Amino acid sequence: MQFTTQNAGKSVVKARGKFISKAVDIAEVTTKRFLEGQVDISDIYTNSEEFRNSEGKNVRVSTIEITLKKK
Repeated sequence: MQFTTQNAGKSVVKARGKFISKAVDIAEVTTKRFLEGQVDISDIYTNSEEFRNSEGKNVRVSTIEITLKKK
């Protein structure tokens, strides 16, 4: 919607943990179906975050940022 309603030049899809697959799906549908030929994936950044959960254990969670750019 950022590309169509706000005329954005780029947009970043961010996710972590079990939602990474949804972020990848969103990026693929955007570039291959929704805005085919108008938007490309320009960058993919992966990382991991560590935090303490409610039980006091240190937990490491993977993260992803997919940058979509208008042609």
